[in-house]
Amino acid sequence: MNYDKEIDTRGLNCPLPILKAKKALTDMQSGQLLKVISTDGGSLRDFQAFSKQTGNELVEQQTVGGEFVHVLRRR
Repeated sequence: MNYDKEIDTRGLNCPLPILKAKKALTDMQSGQLLKVISTDGGSLRDFQAFSKQTGNELVEQQTVGGEFVHVLRRR
C-alpha cells in the first residue's frame, strides 16, 4: 500500500497521536492515505472513535510487535 503521508508518534500517549494525525489530515487532499505509527496501546480504540467522529475512513489497523499501525483515508 502506498501512503501519501506517514507520521511517527512512538513514545507519545493519548491524546497526542490523535492530535498529530488530525493536524496531518488537514494538510492532505480528500482520498489520500495517512499512516500513523504509535506505541500507545489505547490508540487502537482511539483511532476507531476518531474515525467515526470525523468521517475519515479507518482503512487498516495492525499490531506489529509493540507498535500499532493505523491507516486513515482523508474524507
